[in-house]
Amino acid sequence: MNENAKIAYSIPEALEASGLGRTTLYKLIKEGRLEARKIGSRTVILRSSLVDLINNAPAAAA
Repeated sequence: MNENAKIAYSIPEALEASGLGRTTLYKLIKEGRLEARKIGSRTVILRSSLVDLINNAPAAAA
């Protein structure tokens, strides 16, 4: 892994990195399927949680 790689994303960064929509992202957080942390007033999404979510999603039908 790149030493300069982010370990957490802001909401807009997580949306861009994942291609998910804002509503879907917040739904996944509420369901506990995506790990978010609150630091002060800022919400961040852990990179590892986002990667795990994508890696464990069912494959799309061809």
